[in-house]
Amino acid sequence: EESELPLKLPEMDDFKPGDDPAGCLARAKDWRYFQKDNDPKWYARETNTMPQWAGSCWYYFRFTDPKNAEAAFGATADEAWMPVDLYVGGAEHAVLHLLYARFWHRVLFDLGYTKHKEPFKKLVHQGMILGTDGEKMSKSRGNVVNPDDIVNAQGADALRLYEMFMGPLEAVKPWQTSQVSGVVRFQNKLYSVVKAAVNSDAAMDDETEKILHKTMKKVTEDIESMGFNTAISALMVLTNHLLGLKDQVPKEAAEKLALMVSPMAPHLGEECWNMLGHEDSLAYHPWVEY
Repeated sequence: EESELPLKLPEMDDFKPGDDPAGCLARAKDWRYFQKDNDPKWYARETNTMPQWAGSCWYYFRFTDPKNAEAAFGATADEAWMPVDLYVGGAEHAVLHLLYARFWHRVLFDLGYTKHKEPFKKLVHQGMILGTDGEKMSKSRGNVVNPDDIVNAQGADALRLYEMFMGPLEAVKPWQTSQVSGVVRFQNKLYSVVKAAVNSDAAMDDETEKILHKTMKKVTEDIESMGFNTAISALMVLTNHLLGLKDQVPKEAAEKLALMVSPMAPHLGEECWNMLGHEDSLAYHPWVEY
């Protein structure tokens, strides 16, 4: 009955989902089952009232103010952090998250909880990675590639680098495990370059300085535009040039190289940065300037 609204939820010590598909509210027997006045019939309240993606539709708000015990998020956090600068999601998320997230956001806007009418400034759909047979990965097709296997065999950085090096972010691309070895060789070359620079006092020659600044400009612009594959290509060119200098690698060039590779291969970047004599994480160091 409308007169009974709003319906208050029961206090529960344990509201874990459990195994019952009816949800945790099904365990609150005294709340779930009830009788109406002058009616001997028993009624049961619906307990599975909210879809599983409901929380994910507004989680970005909570991220702005995670320790707020009085509200889901405050006006100060909304002003400081919203709207979201970049939303990256595949085409399959267009309905299951993007559409619903915008719906929930507009409701919160209409109710005055946020001053921002739209939730996201920019949308990018990443392309799907297909199986080695060129088909969508599926257990029934037997073409699923488990990323854990790649990480265990060749490391997380190799997995990241290969995924980004496969092609443009928005493109659909087939996975080829045999090609991961190519980025592993690049990692090894880069490590060798940095190792050679550790005890080097070589000065920067004109050609190296020109290639270095060209690379810094290219990588900076490509990361901003999410052109990770071409950024990695530029790093490969620089690495090959520095490798040709043998034990005359300028330390400054090696430091810039470690900084530039770190967004794509953070473990490698940190290892190289530490090897060059820095105790603090490179995450706290300013980005390269060209």
